[in-house]
This record gives sequence, C-alpha cells and structure tokens, in this order.
Amino acid sequence: MGIYGIVILWQKTLVDKKIVAMAKRIQVVLNEDIRKLGKNGDLVEVAPGYARNYLYPQGKAVPVTPGILKQVEHRRAKEQERILELKRQADAQKTALQTIGRFVIKKQVGEEEAIFGTVTNGDVAEAILAATKQEIDRRDITVPDIHKLGFYKVQVKLHPEVSAEVEIHVAAL
Repeated sequence: MGIYGIVILWQKTLVDKKIVAMAKRIQVVLNEDIRKLGKNGDLVEVAPGYARNYLYPQGKAVPVTPGILKQVEHRRAKEQERILELKRQADAQKTALQTIGRFVIKKQVGEEEAIFGTVTNGDVAEAILAATKQEIDRRDITVPDIHKLGFYKVQVKLHPEVSAEVEIHVAAL
C-alpha cells in the first residue's frame, strides 16, 4: 500500500467518524443592545466561542431557529408600524403649527429696538406650548441670532424626516 493508499484510508476513517469542522461564524439573535455588535432583536453573526462562552450564558443572545426568526420578523413589523405612527403624528403636529402661523414672543427693549439678551430656543418652545398645548423639545428648535424686534423664521424638527418652519414675532413688553 503506498502513500496514496494511506491518505485515502485516513480520509475514509475521518468520514466514517463524522468529524466535521466547526463553523467560523454562527448566527444569533440578540436579546439586548450590545455596543459594537447590534441592537435588541438583531440577527448577527459571531464567533462560536463568543456565543457559547459569553452571549448564551449571560442571556444576551439565543441561537437562530425558525421560530426565533418568525419572532424577529414580527418584532420588526411592529417596530415599522410604530415608526410610521410617529411620523404621522409629526405630520399632524406640523400641520397644526403651520395653521397657527405666527407665535409672539415678548422681550424687554432698549434703544433702537434692540432687545435685552436674545431669543432662545427655550423661549420659542414656551411660546409654542402656550399657543398649541403641544410640548416640543427645545433642542429640536433652531433659532437664528435675534437681537432686534421683528419677524423671524424658526426651524422645528418634529421627526427625523419631518420639520416645520414657523414664524415668530418678537415684540416689545
């Protein structure tokens, strides 16, 4: 039996014993947000040792099965519906703001119609709240530099895809 026969015999014994190589990457579904890996419900590929030694024992992930995949798809559909509903609410809020049209902010005035201080995004948020009873986060309002009385345009971000432009009237107290 030459060397060629020994190699074939060795390969045959490996196949008979069903020795299979470990996968280099396996798919898991995350149960919570993990920095630099993914968010809750994401389907990600990780090293088998990472999954076996860290993710599974900590309860941070579960192995992929057909049932789990159906749950993931169901969660994604629910999340899409929630995002669409938030966008519809933002569109309705934009319509309400544009219907009102103009908000009045009263400030103390000095010489040549110069106001004391400046108009801030907090002032605009308070004016919108007083007029519409809708609370808008002041961080989502972009106000130009305002140091005099007059009419100004202000950008209000209501949703990542929806923003409204409203007019404010800075008037004397």
